[in-house]
Amino acid sequence: MTNPPPSIDRSKKLRNLLADHTVALPGAINALSGRLIEDEGFEAIYLSGAVLSNSVHGVPDTGLTTLTELRNHAAAIASVTTLPIIADADTGFGGADNAARTVRELELVGVSGIHLEDQEFPKRCGHLDGKKLVPVEEMCIKIESAAQAKTSRDFTIIARTDARGVTEYDDAVERAHQYLAAGADGIFPEALTGQDELRRFAKDVDTLLLANMTEFGKTPYFAVDEFADMGYNLVIFPVTLQRIAMFAMRDALRTIKTEQSQKSVVDRMQTRRELYDLLEYDMKVPPKTI
Repeated sequence: MTNPPPSIDRSKKLRNLLADHTVALPGAINALSGRLIEDEGFEAIYLSGAVLSNSVHGVPDTGLTTLTELRNHAAAIASVTTLPIIADADTGFGGADNAARTVRELELVGVSGIHLEDQEFPKRCGHLDGKKLVPVEEMCIKIESAAQAKTSRDFTIIARTDARGVTEYDDAVERAHQYLAAGADGIFPEALTGQDELRRFAKDVDTLLLANMTEFGKTPYFAVDEFADMGYNLVIFPVTLQRIAMFAMRDALRTIKTEQSQKSVVDRMQTRRELYDLLEYDMKVPPKTI
């Protein structure tokens, strides 16, 4: 692999992609899965705060992780990939100054954009009940600070609003317009409940829009081209790879426990050769060990 491109180049690449079509962003679990996302032909990578909390640190997604931990996670993935990366920056890890530092730190390691949410800290998963929102004015100050901190004009700052699941749809629309006026490049309307509402929001807020195609949530399943037709520019699959991996690992562990061997699940594994090819590892491997 050639030297990974800097954030400014990735950010420009992302903007060019978005100007052309709707972009799908699978969520990377770690650096190896980031390489796999690129190897499978995707155009961008998403870093989920839930995955950082769950897979990397083994804790719930309730604001327990830090900017340093996100920075290190993003740096590891950016160092072995060339794709644009959108990172979940939760609530910005504090106030307006913290949000600005978040932008600077993530830009330095190769991230192309972030989203900031308008929940009170400690936050909750966007598809759970019991969330609380910060005042609009507080969120706008945070967005303005983040926007002023970026060094590349192409670095994308997306404001996420959880208002639909807390207050009402109209509040989500009003907040979105105020966040755009404060300097956000786009909007992430979390937990919209159906096609009609998704289409309505895209008409009410005519800007760059991110859709969250998470599993087991409030939003029904739609394909990327369906989101594109509804007016959305980015579609994230934040926890899909984690859920798939954990399901498969649980099955493998149960097999080993009951059968005292992994032999019956070998045909469901990535081979040694496939791993080495993904890593661009040139070591000669004997045929019987692949």
